[in-house]
Amino acid sequence: MENKKTEHRCGWVAIAGPANAGKSTLLNAMLGQKVAIVTPKPQTTRNQIVGILTDNDAQIIFMDTPGISQLRGKLNRTMVQAAWQSLGQADLVMLVLDANLYIRHPEYLERDLAAFADALKDSKKPVVVVPNKVDLFGDKSKMLPLLTKIGELWPNAEIFPVSAVTRDGLDELKVLLTAKLPAGPALYPEDQVSTAPMRFMAAEIIREKLYLHLHQEVPYGVAVDVESWEENEERGQTVIHAVIYVAKPMYKAMIIGKNGSGIKEIGTEARMEIQELLGGRVHLELWVKVRENWMDDPAFLRELGQSAQPV
Repeated sequence: MENKKTEHRCGWVAIAGPANAGKSTLLNAMLGQKVAIVTPKPQTTRNQIVGILTDNDAQIIFMDTPGISQLRGKLNRTMVQAAWQSLGQADLVMLVLDANLYIRHPEYLERDLAAFADALKDSKKPVVVVPNKVDLFGDKSKMLPLLTKIGELWPNAEIFPVSAVTRDGLDELKVLLTAKLPAGPALYPEDQVSTAPMRFMAAEIIREKLYLHLHQEVPYGVAVDVESWEENEERGQTVIHAVIYVAKPMYKAMIIGKNGSGIKEIGTEARMEIQELLGGRVHLELWVKVRENWMDDPAFLRELGQSAQPV
């Protein structure tokens, strides 16, 4: 008997959810490499990051979106707009939740998910709810009340617990997502894993190192713009000049550090990761400039978005 050929599937999956649910970690784990920066701090993702997972019978195009939070200001409104835009463009919505948080604080669940419930209540798109971080608790029976509540909020959704950190359940999740995508040919070459240009990825890596080195409110007052990118063939290296914009003069001193030690450490760590990304030598120069209230400057936000987001 002749084997029936599997129909190729291709579609867009919006990764949505509250801040700090592990969406970027999950995206990187699904792709098997880093395309989105990850830090322990919420609101790390500011732009829509597109990651592409291709195998023989499917191409899943993920849109990682900023987490919806209660932060105010034009920057947060821009981030929220990007998240809702992705939901509209997607063939499927994957809602990622911090299972450990809502097991400990079930009273937060409805508050945090109200906006998503309202946005998706009249949608005909398939929804897959992914309680993440199940590696943080041993007794899986603790999830039962959470799963019941999720089922009440989204009675037609598939619920699929995973751990992005340990990769528990990710292969099965990929099979589930693939089955829900429309039939169609691949939209991107099989070796392409992201639509983000290298300049944007470099800026994101620098921003990640800033987040990891800074504390409290400082990370949310910084932005990174790659001003120049040159290939120096004579020296066999990529020369990158980037500006770190800060909202307050005191942040500049904090980033630079005593005798420049802070900016040097951030630059060294960023350069090493950018070198790994590019597969070649990199010379990275960083400057810190004060631009007060940049988060409430629509023109500046558009400028940063245009240089960072090609989608």
